Amino acid sequence: MRRRSLLAGVAGGGALALAACGGMPVQAPRTGAPLRRLGFGSCMDQKRPQPLWDVVLGAGCDLLVFGGDNVYVDQPATPAAIERAYAQAAELPGLARVRATVPHLATWDDNDYGPNDGDASFAHKQASKDAFLRFWRVPADDPRRGREGVYHAASVGPPGRRVQVLLLDDRWFRSPWRRTDQRDAPGRERYLPDADPGKTLLGEAQWAWLAQQLREPAQLRFIVSGIQVLATGHGWESWSLLPRERQRLFDTIAHAGAGGVVLLSGDRHFGAFYRETEGVPYPLVEMTASGWTHTWAGVREAGPNRLGEPYTGLHFGVADIDWDRRELALGLVGQDGAMARRLALGFDALNVRNASA
Repeated sequence: MRRRSLLAGVAGGGALALAACGGMPVQAPRTGAPLRRLGFGSCMDQKRPQPLWDVVLGAGCDLLVFGGDNVYVDQPATPAAIERAYAQAAELPGLARVRATVPHLATWDDNDYGPNDGDASFAHKQASKDAFLRFWRVPADDPRRGREGVYHAASVGPPGRRVQVLLLDDRWFRSPWRRTDQRDAPGRERYLPDADPGKTLLGEAQWAWLAQQLREPAQLRFIVSGIQVLATGHGWESWSLLPRERQRLFDTIAHAGAGGVVLLSGDRHFGAFYRETEGVPYPLVEMTASGWTHTWAGVREAGPNRLGEPYTGLHFGVADIDWDRRELALGLVGQDGAMARRLALGFDALNVRNASA
């Protein structure tokens, strides 16, 4: 694949409008221009070197999404440890420049929520939420301040060229995983699939919110999950561990008639693309981008629905939207500012309705 630099001649800028549907207006809206480049990343350990922020600043993202593990809380995850992690992150000059100049949204995963692989049982989750809201400067009148969890949504761009970003909370409500009977065995590394109908990943309130949001008008929709949705064949955290909930997500998309859905995830410490064709309203695609500060060089994954090999260099993801050509290109940007992986998708393949609709 020909690698092209992202640091020169990048289309798009910082101008956008965040609609009032639960988004985080960290930068004042300026225009209703359509979004052309969305950036996405996860897994940022505030105690490690931070080489990617200048690359991000040069990448021309209209909107940047922090997909979880945005800080790493020391264990045990006490309120003091949570506060300390965010205080350390606030002192990072590169991250501070990004937060000051690039419009952004955020959700959490386990390492910024608190305990490793944490679920609804975490005793200090309200203290963790309070720290999250302060760090990300969530306004006093934001819906997240009046409900459980940190799930939220934002819409960008004018009618007919609107992008919806749906950031899920996969921690606050989640039932415990079923633990493995063969630790570190391929496909059973930590957990096993669990078809218990009494278990939940999102909780009923968040499920109802998601169903409503998917009926809002938009041409493209990025659903952000801290853990992988489509990936199967491994025993680490993923939606495949609760197969009923995974299918419920697919069914919720179908029942809402929501076209243009693309999934974004992190957690795994590498980058990859995935595609699912079974049990879905149309083929769904996922980009995992998990490597702001550290990656897993020795990753081994069966990857039955993965497209290509994992990328293990430091990276973040981009989604480039060409409204005129009706094309979306997903990419993984490496530390050198070049495109390390790329996946091009036509709007028709994503069931995107005509942009004038």
